[in-house]
Amino acid sequence: MKTLLVTGSSGLIGSEVVSYFAGRDWEVHGLDNNMRAAFFGPAGDTTWNRRRLEAAWKNFHHHELDIRDRQAVMECVAALKPAAIVHAAAQPSHDLAASRPFDDFDVNAVGTLNLLEANRRTDPGTPFVYFSTNKVYGDAPNELALEEKETRWDYADPACRDGIAEDFRIDASTHSVFGASKAAADIMVQEYGRYFSMPGCCLRGGCLTGPNHSGVELHGFLSYLIKCNVLGTEYRIYGYKGKQVRDNIHARDVARFIEEFLKAPRCGEVYNIGGGRGNSISILEAFRLIESISGKPMAYRYLESNRVGDHICYISNLAKMKAHYPGWSIRRDLPAIFAEIHRSWLERGS
Repeated sequence: MKTLLVTGSSGLIGSEVVSYFAGRDWEVHGLDNNMRAAFFGPAGDTTWNRRRLEAAWKNFHHHELDIRDRQAVMECVAALKPAAIVHAAAQPSHDLAASRPFDDFDVNAVGTLNLLEANRRTDPGTPFVYFSTNKVYGDAPNELALEEKETRWDYADPACRDGIAEDFRIDASTHSVFGASKAAADIMVQEYGRYFSMPGCCLRGGCLTGPNHSGVELHGFLSYLIKCNVLGTEYRIYGYKGKQVRDNIHARDVARFIEEFLKAPRCGEVYNIGGGRGNSISILEAFRLIESISGKPMAYRYLESNRVGDHICYISNLAKMKAHYPGWSIRRDLPAIFAEIHRSWLERGS
């Protein structure tokens, strides 16, 4: 039985990866110290998700470990000798990072380096999948010519229709402190791949989503928006007329890509991973879709000021992923994703 090590295993992506590979008879070890609760308060607590995984999978083993603890990480990786590592742990909010920059950098950049070096010292041939972010591009995508439509912003140039590709620049832009720390880790993962010939990739996520997200206002776009609709609480729109666009991908489709990558890993690769144009949606369009599912009107308030470094229109170009791994494609569309998250919040109740 192969062993998989997953960091951030109680979070959205980590828990989906745990379930996906545990269901395929991998021995899965998860590292998670529930720091999301420290970052976001009780609403961000992921204890419920860890307990769900422990009840569902006998081949899942939880480790209460902080990835900032270098010695503990070294010892854990050396003891487990995993066949693959999926690194999904992070401080994920670009708003929160500005008020806690040391925590943000220590988790996102230093924690990633701890894992990379532990992996190199244990077995440099072990594939390493790192969850980066589209925020490594900073606000440079906002320089593209945009067209304002009735419910969304869109790319004015037909050549940009399929979205942002991996060769888009990452410098000379405002990233947010979060985007900068993730970019540092992103480059380090690439460097370990090229310099040490270690198999691995950076997945620059758009909006990764699903029913197991502990969505809060500072992180978890769709999960939090749908939660507000279920509870009847006010959702705040930050600028751009509510027409800002994100592409959304279900965590299960992300886990499926990881499986494809592990079958044929490459060194130092970068992939933009998101829903593509087919799963893109603006905030106003998201309001309409959840209202059609729940039958409840969306309560919201508009604020003129946008978030610093926020994207106006971001769609992930998936051409490179599909070219390298033609067996992979997106299977869950937006109506299915919305309905699943809606059911989850109804069941959880808060």
